[in-house]
Amino acid sequence: MTAFRDRADAGRAVARALAGTALTDPLVLGLARGGVPVAAEVAAALGGRLDVLVVRKVGHPQQPEYALGAVTADGTRYLRQAVPGIEAVAERAAADAAAMERRLRDGRPPHPVAGRDVVLVDDGLATGATMVAAARSVRGAGCRRVVVAVPVGPADTLRALRGEADEVVCALVPRNMVAVSRWYDDFHQVSDGEVRGLLTPG
Repeated sequence: MTAFRDRADAGRAVARALAGTALTDPLVLGLARGGVPVAAEVAAALGGRLDVLVVRKVGHPQQPEYALGAVTADGTRYLRQAVPGIEAVAERAAADAAAMERRLRDGRPPHPVAGRDVVLVDDGLATGATMVAAARSVRGAGCRRVVVAVPVGPADTLRALRGEADEVVCALVPRNMVAVSRWYDDFHQVSDGEVRGLLTPG
């Protein structure tokens, strides 16, 4: 049994879950790529600004498919374990993230974060590593408040994120998470073009 038709439906569920959260002129950042369609619905419901934040996983130097953490485009990183060679891997991942952000914004400058209420949105959580890196990035950029808002995630990950954010909001907390895609009818791979279309004003 799924919970959401697609990411837009999930975004509306997140917006409803955020209804009791006091936010002032929020900046809604969708984690690319899958978080952006969710964030677009949240930004529309809140009357906030929409932008993108790219976070890349940092793989083990000898086993790239084994993620040790995550890094954002500005170089903010979260690493669960320090191993030889991990710094070089993290630097390459940060450069990839920065290039992707520039591509997705299509020449538009990022919205300023300093002094803002920032809502970080993804299409779901698993380990939470990418969201930790995202929260530390916007905190480091001087935001006023960090709110993590997702459609679905496991209870232990949500508890851990409360140490990184001022508030954590989740529409659905299943007992058996399995995978984020399990809770969607449509969980297609979001393209660069789809993200750019959502970020284009008007």
